[in-house]
Amino acid sequence: MISTVLVANRGEIACRVFRTCGELGIRTVAVHSDADADALHARVADAAVRLPGATPAETYLRGDLIVKAAVAAGADAVHPGYGFLSENAGFARAVQDAGLVWIGPPPRAIEAMASKTRAKELMGIQPLHGVTEADLPVLVKAATGGGGRGMRVVRRLADLDAELAAARAEAAGAFGDGEVFAEPFVEGGRHVEVQVLADTHGTVWVLGTRDCSLQRRHQKVVEEAPAPGLPAELERELHEMAVRAARAVDYTGAGTVEFLVAGGRAHFLEMNTRLQVEHPVTEAVFGIDLVALQIRVAEGHALDPEPPRARGHAIEARLYAEDPARGWAPQTGTLHRLAVPDGVRLDTGYTDGDTIGVHYDPMLAKVVAHAPTRAEAVRKLAGALERAAVHGPVTNRDLLVRSLRHTEFGRGRMDTGFYDRHLADLTRPVPDPCAPLAAALADAHGRSRFGGWRNLSSQPQAKRYLMAGEEHEARYRYTREGLAADTGGVRVVHVDAGLVVLEVDGVRRKFEVARYGDGDQVYVNGAALTVLPRFPDPAAQRAPGSLLAPMPGTVVRIADGLAVGAAVRAGEPLLWLEAMKMEHKISAPVTGTLSALHAAPGRQVEVGALLAVVEATVTEATVVEATQEDQ
Repeated sequence: MISTVLVANRGEIACRVFRTCGELGIRTVAVHSDADADALHARVADAAVRLPGATPAETYLRGDLIVKAAVAAGADAVHPGYGFLSENAGFARAVQDAGLVWIGPPPRAIEAMASKTRAKELMGIQPLHGVTEADLPVLVKAATGGGGRGMRVVRRLADLDAELAAARAEAAGAFGDGEVFAEPFVEGGRHVEVQVLADTHGTVWVLGTRDCSLQRRHQKVVEEAPAPGLPAELERELHEMAVRAARAVDYTGAGTVEFLVAGGRAHFLEMNTRLQVEHPVTEAVFGIDLVALQIRVAEGHALDPEPPRARGHAIEARLYAEDPARGWAPQTGTLHRLAVPDGVRLDTGYTDGDTIGVHYDPMLAKVVAHAPTRAEAVRKLAGALERAAVHGPVTNRDLLVRSLRHTEFGRGRMDTGFYDRHLADLTRPVPDPCAPLAAALADAHGRSRFGGWRNLSSQPQAKRYLMAGEEHEARYRYTREGLAADTGGVRVVHVDAGLVVLEVDGVRRKFEVARYGDGDQVYVNGAALTVLPRFPDPAAQRAPGSLLAPMPGTVVRIADGLAVGAAVRAGEPLLWLEAMKMEHKISAPVTGTLSALHAAPGRQVEVGALLAVVEATVTEATVVEATQEDQ
């Protein structure tokens, strides 16, 4: 039996595997980069081994170092998690060659399904060769890897060569393999997948379906089980194809077979030979622990002849440190607080006070709700996210709540184009006008009414905040009875440093207030407010046309021939930043002349760093943040 497991991963998935290992009485070993020295997964494991360096290439993608770490720590098994080396057949073999148990499918099965082109051939599907106008639109994809890297939708034949070249370059950099291929792009399709689990005794379980159609940058955001509204005949077809894929490679362990469903037809995409990020929804519906079952299969135990029955509906939302309103730009900084109400599952690799860095995926957590019906699960998850405390960098929490409450999602009619159609509406700011007042009252609580305002005690006080990208002013007064709002229709019922109760047009409302740092960052019922200084800082001004880094990251390349003095067009790509596993294109904000270039390949930049300056043909008296599009 397995006694000690090393998890060749980090963050949320490492913590999740450790949790099951602890329940089974199995010792745990973490590996960590220098950037993750104080990360939660390194703290909760029974032992931890350092991987020198910070980037994935130096650390979590170094299979040789991870095998050495497992041997040195006395582990007898390795769990790969997902991402990084989880679908690397060479790593799986290295683990086995070291005399360790590999908690995953056989290397030959990983190899067979590692290339999407070979996987399609196994399923009798041929990729497109010699794309013509009649084939458009097509999807260019990397043959290996995942996470949306190396993927491009091509709608014009004239763009094909350039997009193929860009996809090859990105795939080679991300996966070490520049092979790409084209396949028909299915418009309006749903992303549906089937969870399988197989043992070494010939049993293959099919654990229902999942719908993962809500995606950004070809990455999933909301997943649910079972996939809603599938005809029984189509569901049987999906199950049969999934079993066929598993048996074609003598699969063992947990795996997922992915499809696009459109027009009542299922189009095979690929088989992921690992545990999926969204596995908790299947666990909730079937009442199982997939990690525990992975371990049992690796130990040689047989599965029951039939899987357990499915019960109810489960939905998972991925909470990312990113700004959906600014091209999904990843965010960094201190996560001051992360808490969700009781009754939902929280899988995370962070705790209060942890730092969100630039080297890894920006996912903070997964929040999962299970209920007897889909409508109840949707309501439960949306309510939990709305009441969650997420204090720190900007996140997609509000987007998730609005997505779950969108009519199209409620009817189960969503597809992979959901955010293409609705992002603008879903990210439109809807600030609570009472939040700044609550923040100001909480800040004023405890101050002497005869302090700084002793000569103007009857005059209204004002405090300015930045909220949802807009400036707001809160006005209040000191009275003999205490603090009062200088706003019609609002009565102050209670004030202390952490709670303000206001009666607004006869309705009593509670506002929970939290402050961090020097008190200039305030959260009121989840809304983030920044205290604005009374007078602007002249040092913060920049020349018109300045391009500022929208996020911390590394400059990976500069446009060919770009140099000071070059003429540029509005929207023309100038340089590319890589941050949190994604590449971001920085474009010229205006048509004009490049008058300064401070970026260079390999240079790391902080958010707000000056990258370049474009002098507009028509002068614009504004400072612009770098125009950014995700690749």
